[in-house]
Amino acid sequence: MEHISIIDFEEKYAADFKRLNLEWLEKYGLTEQGDLNIVNDPFGMIINNGGCIYLAMCNGLIVGTAALINEGEHGYEFAKMSVTNAFQGKGISKLLMERCINKARELGLRSIFLVSNSQLKTAVKLYEKYGFRHVPVVDTPFLTADIRMELSL
Repeated sequence: MEHISIIDFEEKYAADFKRLNLEWLEKYGLTEQGDLNIVNDPFGMIINNGGCIYLAMCNGLIVGTAALINEGEHGYEFAKMSVTNAFQGKGISKLLMERCINKARELGLRSIFLVSNSQLKTAVKLYEKYGFRHVPVVDTPFLTADIRMELSL
């Protein structure tokens, strides 16, 4: 397997962040205005609010991404995880998820949550494997979010 590095987001990778997320959102017909707001302004929507974005790099290419978004009183959301099709099945999602979970622990968080869609069966199985538990869907601006999960840290 090629060497995969997990790196911090920088402005020069904004187009990659957008490309990777729109790739899966459009594939499943899940693109909403809230997603567009985030992918068009990752600094304003994530970084400047105390969140972080990580990228998976292979041979100089950005092939995956994941983020922790500070949702204020609602806590931190694990979000915008994507791995481009050609690199799926290589454990990249696991590396990205582990980096986000470790960051959440560094921040002293007691839990993180995510919202998803039941079409994303592989992702939901991965979340379950990492200990995320299904909870009622509440407080989400996403109309297509029919799953909410939380992970106690």
